[in-house]
Amino acid sequence: MTPCENCSNCGAHNSPTPPVVAPPQKGKIIIVGNLNVGKTTLFSHLTGSEGNPANVPGSTVSLQAARIRRSELVLYDTPGTYSVFSKNDDEVASRDALLMQLNPDEFLGILLIADAKNLKRSLALCLQYLEYGLPMLMVINMIDEAAPRGIQIDTAKLSEILGLDVCTTVAPEGLGVSEIYSLIPLMKIPKKILTYPHRIEQFIELTEKLLQTSSISPRILGVLLLANDRGVEGYIKREFGPGMLGQLKDLAEDFRRDDQEQLTMTLVNFYLKKSEQIIGTVVTLEPPPAHPFARTLGDWCSQPSTGIPIALVILFAMYLIVGTFGATYLVDLINNTLFQGLLIPLVVKFVQPIPSVFIRDLIVDPAYGVLPTGVFLAIGIVAPVMFCFYTAFGLLEDSGYLPRLSILLDRIFRMMGLNGKGVVPLVMGFSCVTMAILTTRILDTKKEKYIASFLLFLCAPCAPMIAVMLTILDKMPKFATIAVFGLILLQMFVAGFLANKLLPGSRAPLLLEIPVMRIPKPLLLLKSATRKTYFFMKEAVPVFILASVVVFLFQRVGGLKALEDFLKPLTSTLLGLPENSVQVFIKTIVRRESGATELLNLSSGYTNLQLVVSLLVMTFMIPCLNATLALYKERGGKVALAIAGGVMVWAVALGGVVNHLCHWLGITFS
Repeated sequence: MTPCENCSNCGAHNSPTPPVVAPPQKGKIIIVGNLNVGKTTLFSHLTGSEGNPANVPGSTVSLQAARIRRSELVLYDTPGTYSVFSKNDDEVASRDALLMQLNPDEFLGILLIADAKNLKRSLALCLQYLEYGLPMLMVINMIDEAAPRGIQIDTAKLSEILGLDVCTTVAPEGLGVSEIYSLIPLMKIPKKILTYPHRIEQFIELTEKLLQTSSISPRILGVLLLANDRGVEGYIKREFGPGMLGQLKDLAEDFRRDDQEQLTMTLVNFYLKKSEQIIGTVVTLEPPPAHPFARTLGDWCSQPSTGIPIALVILFAMYLIVGTFGATYLVDLINNTLFQGLLIPLVVKFVQPIPSVFIRDLIVDPAYGVLPTGVFLAIGIVAPVMFCFYTAFGLLEDSGYLPRLSILLDRIFRMMGLNGKGVVPLVMGFSCVTMAILTTRILDTKKEKYIASFLLFLCAPCAPMIAVMLTILDKMPKFATIAVFGLILLQMFVAGFLANKLLPGSRAPLLLEIPVMRIPKPLLLLKSATRKTYFFMKEAVPVFILASVVVFLFQRVGGLKALEDFLKPLTSTLLGLPENSVQVFIKTIVRRESGATELLNLSSGYTNLQLVVSLLVMTFMIPCLNATLALYKERGGKVALAIAGGVMVWAVALGGVVNHLCHWLGITFS
């Protein structure tokens, strides 16, 4: 990387990289920070893995946990948070993880990740976590993006003010990570630098006298009690008993004479003001030359008159990248040339000496074999289109376009019971429905979470499903593509509108931070897409293989034929599909893209209308077992059962309507 210009305090560029020092202690560390500051990327660099779920007691939210490389330390990646006073599930989990300390005897400290471009916001959060009185290390990430904006940070002075070590990183490239390794064993308890308004300080002093033996600083316990935090109430009850909790709650109620929201706002403003004071002493700003076109483009993207045409152009560009280039050119190049033309004939020749016909068929049978229908279809079809999708989606994320799309669609989303923030999980659903359901935590009300989860289950084809859909539809007239995706979008808005009318409750107002529009770095974009595709395929290929083995064995014992006969009234009469569609739907329930690749494998025996009906039914069926489990965990058993059951029935019914309506109108998509 070329060193940042004028970046005198950029530790990732101007300081020699310190040697990697493996932390010798055993213990647990928690990563905290605002949204989108690079916590998860640094987590991956430090641990070398994506992590495993770790539950927070009393919460439905899971943290990701993994061992730091070459150490016995366990690192926990918490959801992003704006402040310790936030009320949504993710942010509460971040706070409660510290109150629980995931076993206090083993707790080593806090790793706070800050955003060099938005240091005021990150520092305000840091000041809140300082009050926990726990060992801490501050990592200022994205230092390379601060320098071009004329932002210079005196990390040595900031370290002196806070009383803790401060280092800098460029997370996507792993720069500065070795310094984190060397500083983790040296984490220290920061200074006490905050003095609150007089009345709040009085209550905190009372809390300190009553809770002297707390493993967490009584100062933050007092602050959270004033903010009426349920998590801290549970902590005090566990550690000091219900009598102490009752006494403190009565004292807090007496001190909360003003409106509760006003008191919380006073605390938030206090941290922001203190953050501003510190910023004034450690940050110098030399504004770079203005880029008026970037600002103008950002305004255009969020105004309906110009934003809608821009959105349509972007949608068409994504279709060209994912559909035309990925699903046609790359798939033909990799699948037809490499797998069909070279590897499959070689494998067939290689297994010929195996005496068992059963084993040979299990491996290479064109209709049910593990390699043709599991491995080769997954890698030859899903992987290249997934890579293109992640590249295109990353371009939208990194450019700052998605928040502007949220503003643009806010009015439409209001009719669906959501605000513009609902764009994030719904758009993410076109990448991975499971992750999108988890992302519904960012929504503020139960009604919004229920509606978003329902729409994701009903209407969102995930990226690998889209990959196969585009491969199938590319061989058909463009009208088929318009019809399939048009029905999916229409379904989403109609279903959302009806859900909004039927479900009680209200939506929250739209509050979003709008980043500066920028041009993403191509190399980092491609590296990120490659990494995401790799981790997806690492998880998906074993499932493809398992589904292929299950269907192969089921077919060999006659189960597939029996099930086809049993479901014939649905598949043949209602949906107008071939009998072997049953195996497509079996694989779809296991994993949606596995069913889609099976449909592609059998597509020569389908008419275009049958392919369109099949794709719609597969899209509107339950996404996959992972998504179903995520829905169960996030929304509870009754809601998950109601959504999954209703979606299954609706998918078959809608497929039947499309089939018979197209026959009646003479539409064949030929």
